[in-house]
Amino acid sequence: MTPDPTSTATTSSVSLRGLTKVFGSSTVVDHLDLDIARGEFFSLLGPSGCGKTTTLRMVAGFSDPTSGTILVGGEDVTATPPHQRDVNTVFQSYALFEHLDVRGNVGFGLRRKGIDRGTIEARVSEMLELVELGSRAKERPNRLSGGQRQRVALARALINQPQVLLLDEPLAALDLKLRHAMQAELKAIQREVGITFLFVTHDQDEALSMSDRVAIMNNGVIEQCGTPEDVYEHPASVFAAGFIGTSNLMSGTWSDGCVQVCPGIAVPAPGHRGSTPGDAVSVTVRPEKIWLTDLGPEMYRVAGTIVATSYHGATTHYSVSIAPDVTLTVLEQNLPRMRAEDRWNAGDRVEVGWLPEHTVVLR
Repeated sequence: MTPDPTSTATTSSVSLRGLTKVFGSSTVVDHLDLDIARGEFFSLLGPSGCGKTTTLRMVAGFSDPTSGTILVGGEDVTATPPHQRDVNTVFQSYALFEHLDVRGNVGFGLRRKGIDRGTIEARVSEMLELVELGSRAKERPNRLSGGQRQRVALARALINQPQVLLLDEPLAALDLKLRHAMQAELKAIQREVGITFLFVTHDQDEALSMSDRVAIMNNGVIEQCGTPEDVYEHPASVFAAGFIGTSNLMSGTWSDGCVQVCPGIAVPAPGHRGSTPGDAVSVTVRPEKIWLTDLGPEMYRVAGTIVATSYHGATTHYSVSIAPDVTLTVLEQNLPRMRAEDRWNAGDRVEVGWLPEHTVVLR
């Protein structure tokens, strides 16, 4: 992917140029170009094996690139040892020292640098207050919860005031409720300290809720990079549409401003440019953009049959068959006064509709 021409290595915290990593006959990261701005919360998002963790390890210095260049703060660090780079890493496993208490863990990096004791004590106290662990300073890690251990690891990394903090799926080991709480805390801490965060995750909700920008990786390349809203509302590829959220993917041929999905179903895509009649294209419509009731005259409408329902508390998900090989997922809000008998059931004949501008044509 070509980097944003308005972004340069001299104004970025991290710049990658042609970064490539080959293991044997497999290219894990393939000529990656990327600029991450100073103070940005940037996420690499993708499935296992897509190259995101390998990219982070190369930035950290734990893995050497096969080719390409890594710049941190405009300085070429491609051949610089890990401990000499202005970055710190927080791992999923926390990697705490069990023989040291919380205060000892947080101050470990400063002691290795030979910082005087008074400065260390003051900085450690400041970090513990930042992560709300001042009252647990004398505890050993084995007496802490998963979320508390993660905050200790975060404080230990931040106390060295790195230019970039690298986070390798740091919340993956936490339960769902704690993970959501830590997402909010992590973003709040990043805003307060103003350090660039490069965050690796396979969790789409995590990336969307915390990031300033998200890069979706697949097979060693970036499929799409943009704000959370951009990558969700305007997916650039079939993979990006399918990996972020739930997508209603349909394939067909381009003809007169529509995608002919099958006989009788021509999905309008008025904003699309660049295809010629007969081109094979794919389109998607997000489930929450499709309506089952109150269809307006401006909507594209098609008849179907509900084949399955799934109750999710605040919402109900419907699978609606509109053709033998075309089934759409529709997400409908459950209104406060709605009763079970008010919802649709499998076998019901319905008409679904959506605004033509909500159809996204994919490459």
